[in-house]
Amino acid sequence: MAFLDNSGDIILDAVLTDTGRARLARGDGSFKIAKFAFGDDEINYSSYNAAHASGSAYYDLEILQTPIFEAFTNNTSTMKSKLLSLTNNNLLYLPILKLNNTAGKAFQPTDSDSIYGSGSHVVLVDTDTITAVETAGGSVPLGVIKGMKGSTDSNHIRIDQGLDTSEISSALILDPELKETQYIVELDSRFGKLFDVHGDAPQAQPSFLDDDLIASYYFTQNVGNYVNNSFADGTDGQNTNANENNESISGPRGTNLRFGVLAATDLITSDYLFTTIGNTLPDRPGDSADYYYIDTTVRVTGVTTGYRIDIPIRFLKKQ
Repeated sequence: MAFLDNSGDIILDAVLTDTGRARLARGDGSFKIAKFAFGDDEINYSSYNAAHASGSAYYDLEILQTPIFEAFTNNTSTMKSKLLSLTNNNLLYLPILKLNNTAGKAFQPTDSDSIYGSGSHVVLVDTDTITAVETAGGSVPLGVIKGMKGSTDSNHIRIDQGLDTSEISSALILDPELKETQYIVELDSRFGKLFDVHGDAPQAQPSFLDDDLIASYYFTQNVGNYVNNSFADGTDGQNTNANENNESISGPRGTNLRFGVLAATDLITSDYLFTTIGNTLPDRPGDSADYYYIDTTVRVTGVTTGYRIDIPIRFLKKQ
């Protein structure tokens, strides 16, 4: 839900998302707003001008006069930057989510590493595609995920959380108020689904499926093996566990999220979505096979801070 404040008469115009309207339309009295959030996507705080010639009353004038977005009904297009309340007023840095590109199994290829993905994580949707991409030893390139069946310790996606600054020692513990213990992962269910790469590789069940077929998964620490504590460096900055775990956050660390991606049944059994909304890869030197692909994103949001990151994914299928 979003709202527009028509200043003057204090009229509140509520705009419900598609899901909100569907629930309101039930007409059974079950529709109740239990939670809400505020966002400031349109605000550029660098517009604050502490040197304004007209005095302090004008320092934030440009910010206050910034045009506000009209409320969206599409839930996937709103609230990229959520506001949060913190009890500690002495913070110099806020935590971020960062795609880990140093751990081997979670490596994201660059354009030069694999033109299969052009810098995206690649999901191979069927056995023919896996056979075509596999090397002589039966492995696939880094950043390429076998999307037929989830397997333990396979190639996957990893997001690290914490203060990514060298100004604060990575040996320090992240403030519990800033630590993410729950994440929301959103993926178009027409294309894929998620699985646990550090347990016995079970497929995750979405908590919610919206009217656009976007599946939302809620992953909580100590429930499954998706969310884990990150390792802090020792006082000498050479902690063995931190080095072996390929931590990507420079400062104090919170948790990391790891998951694999499986191809949806429709992509495995049919070319329809590939030919309808996908595309065809150009011919590759030394590879006579032709490939379909669909590019999409996986969105990861931290529940505590609201920080969000979009990860490019390419579903690949041999013609």
